[in-house]
Amino acid sequence: MRLIAGLAALLLALCMVTSADAHAVLVGSEPSDGSVQAEAPKMVVLRFNEAVTPTAVSLLDAAGKPRDVVIRAVDQSVLVTMPPDLPQGTQAISYRVVSEDGHPVIGSLLFSIGAVTGTVAPSGGGVVHVLIWLARVGVYFGMFAGVGGVFFAAWIGHGPAGERLIMRALAIGLACAIVSLGLQGIDLLSLPLWRLATSAPWAAAFATSLFPASLAAMAAMLIARVAWRSPSFGAALRRTAFAMICVGLSFSLSGHAATASPQWLTRTALFIHGIGLAYWMGALAPLAVMAWLRSEPLLRVLRRFSLLAIPVVALIALSGLALAVVQLERFGALVDTGYGKILVAKLVLVLLLLSFAALNRWVFTPTIAREFHRTRPLQRSIAVEFVLMIAILGLVSLWRFTTPPRALAMSAKVPLAIHIHTDAAMFQVLVWPGQVGQNDFTLQLMNGDASPLGAKEATLLLSLPERGIAPIERGAVLEADGYWHVRNMPLPHPGRWHLQIDALVTDFQKVTLEDDLEVPP
Repeated sequence: MRLIAGLAALLLALCMVTSADAHAVLVGSEPSDGSVQAEAPKMVVLRFNEAVTPTAVSLLDAAGKPRDVVIRAVDQSVLVTMPPDLPQGTQAISYRVVSEDGHPVIGSLLFSIGAVTGTVAPSGGGVVHVLIWLARVGVYFGMFAGVGGVFFAAWIGHGPAGERLIMRALAIGLACAIVSLGLQGIDLLSLPLWRLATSAPWAAAFATSLFPASLAAMAAMLIARVAWRSPSFGAALRRTAFAMICVGLSFSLSGHAATASPQWLTRTALFIHGIGLAYWMGALAPLAVMAWLRSEPLLRVLRRFSLLAIPVVALIALSGLALAVVQLERFGALVDTGYGKILVAKLVLVLLLLSFAALNRWVFTPTIAREFHRTRPLQRSIAVEFVLMIAILGLVSLWRFTTPPRALAMSAKVPLAIHIHTDAAMFQVLVWPGQVGQNDFTLQLMNGDASPLGAKEATLLLSLPERGIAPIERGAVLEADGYWHVRNMPLPHPGRWHLQIDALVTDFQKVTLEDDLEVPP
């Protein structure tokens, strides 16, 4: 029991220290997607709405030849050093990065040198995504039908029922939790399936938030398996309680919703949602078996389960509503995003599920109380509930491959960005809000190899030659975040502003980089 308690404490600590802001979205690039460049860029910059870890970036040049590139992650950007002598035409960059919620983000960027030509960007998915989906459904099945079933036997049924299905659910869930880690690594690194036999995909998966979540799921199922054979009633109660805690932790450690803000709300809601679903689904198999066998304690167990089912369903609904509000942000996202459409389908199935649960509670249970032999309607209703639960798990598992509307909205709220790169230095400039009026400039000064540039002073100069506006000069201030800032810089007119940054490195050395900034009307 000390080992179990220690494991639960460790998982709780992991839950508290794991934090992130949102599912990563590509918000911009240099050069921009679809642009035509007069000459080949030395570097391509991919900018995301949060810090990411690149796992694979490939380049297919205009001649259809794969080319080697060097990648480096700097804050919320991925820097891709391009090879020399790229041919004229359209180049395709395919990237895979890991967002802070542990999910891979996959996409492609096309830009052309000289002129646009025909090319096909590489793409991923296919069989691996199907296997990831099946593994996710299997993990949910193990936690809800398996761990929930053992919990029901100890706390509600006060005796074993439905052992065969519960033990199979635990075995399936445990196997899928292990396999899902390897498949996560395969997806992250874009490797063939046979590479599951190597260490690379596993090492990649262990570095994501899916690892502690899978660890919690495996702990839940292992503890539940031990609890089924507990030598005493008290031991079974304690062990199944720990197993259910691990189910809640598994939900709150990884995924889209786990990384949304405010995390005190989303992680708590996920914890409650997971435990509530395990309580509900875990009861179905044992109750179906008891109804089939017309066990003598059936009516007493039904009433005990129903007594707690109403507040549990209320908690499931409230926690689900809180998560939906955070993830959607607007009502229209239910119909114009993939995430919202899955949620609508899930809600339809949940309403059907609740209707059958209501029949069980207010029609079939009173019927059994009057005529104990009439258990067949209850059996059929529970079977339908079970099928609906599996369908809901299948739908929820599809969220692994969608971006929440919350993250999509964040991608639209991004500042203007400029990347200036020479052999000697590399400056990144963010301009917020990037429109006519007062703007804040954030300057990140780096050497040519992307290491920090130690500057004593930094100065920003802006001019608009087409309107006759001479350079406006402002001194930048180095703030606690390590960046140079210029606050409330006026941009009174739209147009192509010329930007110059002077970085004083020593009393005798100054680095100056220049570029243009397009301010929209």
